[in-house]
Amino acid sequence: MLKFNFISAILAGCFCLFLGKTVSAQEYIYDSLAIDGLNRTYRLYIPASYDGSESVPLLFNLHGYGSNSLEQLFYGDFRSIADTANFIIACPDGTPDLVGTLSWNNFGIGTTDDISFFDQFITFLSSQYNIDADRIYSTGMSNGGFMSYDLACLLSSKITAVASVTGSMNVFRINDCSPPRPVPVMHIHGTADGTVPYNGNVVFAPVDSVIVHWYTHNLCFPLPDIDEVPDVNISDNCTATHFVWQALGTPATVEFYKIDGGDHSWPGAIVNLNTTNMDFSASAEIWRFFSQYRLSDLQQQVSIEQTELPQISVYPNPASSYLNIQVSEIPKHALNVILYDLSGRIILNEIQKENTKSYSINNLAEGIYIYSINAGNKTLKRGKLIIK
Repeated sequence: MLKFNFISAILAGCFCLFLGKTVSAQEYIYDSLAIDGLNRTYRLYIPASYDGSESVPLLFNLHGYGSNSLEQLFYGDFRSIADTANFIIACPDGTPDLVGTLSWNNFGIGTTDDISFFDQFITFLSSQYNIDADRIYSTGMSNGGFMSYDLACLLSSKITAVASVTGSMNVFRINDCSPPRPVPVMHIHGTADGTVPYNGNVVFAPVDSVIVHWYTHNLCFPLPDIDEVPDVNISDNCTATHFVWQALGTPATVEFYKIDGGDHSWPGAIVNLNTTNMDFSASAEIWRFFSQYRLSDLQQQVSIEQTELPQISVYPNPASSYLNIQVSEIPKHALNVILYDLSGRIILNEIQKENTKSYSINNLAEGIYIYSINAGNKTLKRGKLIIK
């Protein structure tokens, strides 16, 4: 995926120069930890503001294929943000694959269990530092972006939100990814990416499919808010568009920065690799996105849903001819039943005044839809409806 061998010396030199100017301020740590019989190396950046007196967020910043923790620390740079926002950056190293290249084993090749590694690594870091378990996030470049999605799928009990830069999801795993709660997701990708193609391939899911997967899982309104990012740097030969899928009654949004003409690179990076968008800082936007979310708020949403489920029944699901909605008690202002397709178009918008009502769906195409059942300005229940 991403190899930085030709800039390793440059980044290492910057690292040494920076350390030479630092006097007992920020702390850089390079160490290793034995997990599952493997010696796992990692780098930490501890901001000067950290004194252990209060819990702070933890940000995993994961390197791409063929890269390493040192390169990612500088390439996808969060250090100045951590200095002001007071969070710890953890850049672990992947393990050698079958050809000896550092990578994350999220394609099922080899025997390394990276999910188990991160689970235990979080426990270890929490024993050494005052980590806020409510605010643990993961982002990464390329293969590191793939790994962040795996953490969202398989370790949502600890990872609050994720962001992927030039990564995607494994086509053989995407349909099995169904964490038990909504997971906030940010994705950043260039349309001219020649390493992880925007339209996917036999292993990498198309970017649009990844976005649909997450805004459907999070039960977001399918029609996004769209803003063009100001083209402040016309010499970078690419532009950016920002999409936001708002959640229907949950706090978990999905955001996407589509880089028109952008290549396999980190927007705003210190190294202009390939065609790099310089109109915004990926690091700044990722932290802005992450800082909104707390794990307990997202888990609480599941509890709220579970208490509401016995009150409203939506069946059958999958459905083919009719959809039935049954409610134990009609609210004062009746029910508003809305059905959306994945493009955000309203397919059905009805007021239900009786306890049980059947809706004809004979004319709807097969696929996934999102329903929202509201009373006044409150969303009582929402979910996915499969029509076959």
